Amino acid sequence: MRIIIGILAVILLAGCKEKYTPKLNNATTAYLVVEGFINSSGGASTFVLTRTTRLTDPGKIVYERGAMVKITSELGKVYPLTETSPGTYTSAALTLDKNDRYRLSIQAGGKEYLSDYSKMRNTPAIDSVSWQLENNGLQLYVNTHDPKDSTRYYQWKHEQTWEFHSSYTTSLKYSYDNQNNITGVTYRLPSRSADMSVYRCWQSEKLQSISIGSSEKLSKDVIHAPLIQIPKNSWKVSVLYSVLVKQYALSREAYKFFEEMKRNTEQLGSIFDAQPSANTGNLRCVTKPDEVVIGFVEVSEEKEKRLFISAAQLPADWAYVQPCEAIQVKPNNIDTIRSMAGYLPTDPVDYAPSGAIVTLGFGTPSCIDCTLRGTNVKPSFWP
Repeated sequence: MRIIIGILAVILLAGCKEKYTPKLNNATTAYLVVEGFINSSGGASTFVLTRTTRLTDPGKIVYERGAMVKITSELGKVYPLTETSPGTYTSAALTLDKNDRYRLSIQAGGKEYLSDYSKMRNTPAIDSVSWQLENNGLQLYVNTHDPKDSTRYYQWKHEQTWEFHSSYTTSLKYSYDNQNNITGVTYRLPSRSADMSVYRCWQSEKLQSISIGSSEKLSKDVIHAPLIQIPKNSWKVSVLYSVLVKQYALSREAYKFFEEMKRNTEQLGSIFDAQPSANTGNLRCVTKPDEVVIGFVEVSEEKEKRLFISAAQLPADWAYVQPCEAIQVKPNNIDTIRSMAGYLPTDPVDYAPSGAIVTLGFGTPSCIDCTLRGTNVKPSFWP
């Protein structure tokens, strides 16, 4: 009976939800947030600097621009970083000494910020990136191991790229006068064939979620960790999908930091979730020691592996169907064509004996011109 009463109490507590709008004070925000790592693989190191914002500004990103950023070593070497885009700072390709230790130095807003010195961490190679169909989706996994059983803590970053096609081909386009008024339709190409430059496209996405894994509780340093789940019938796997996975070795302290960040940013939302914690990382403000700085900077090798998955490898019922509207109209005159201004022309349907177009097709723009949803520039790594 006590168990039943306890369960009922939990159900009642979970069900008694009432919207609450807190009164927010003007507490200090705009704390510096540092994202990135020092790359010891011979490549460039990239850091993104932002500032925290108020809860009343959801989705707002404030980049820290105009900062002076450099990597310094205990032995006195200095490697400057350049701002390559707002808030993003990148070094040249670095050759680092495994016997030295390194840290990040930032001057921003009239203050100096430093990370703790960090030694190089060796990162094992990725054994494979695998996938299987489960939970009505496609689940991707990363597989790795350290034969020395010394890594134990891992972080992954991944960038997805996929090829997709328009639902309809098009050989026609609008023609315009000098005032940008539609005057009719004309063929896109002299050959009057379909314009493939708006039919085949690519899209990319860098996932912002924190992906970490640990073999701390295992006898062997072996990892089989879930990374990404793609829902069934997604446009990502409509033609050809690829993911580039990058792997980094972490210290236990860095792992705990990212674990708490993941919990704080991704797993809050009910009274049963863990409450936010205040682990801010291994950076500090030298100018103002009590100022909060968020981030964890270490020196690590970067190992990567790419996977491709084609639509032909998936069941037939995984086919992606884009919601589109297709219309056939005639006669082919200026009034009819202007009435279709919210659509794009596709192809002629039938012709007069003279060869003039009598009936032509129109459709939803995003179903005809793939550049409205991606780029028609083929990635260099694409088969």
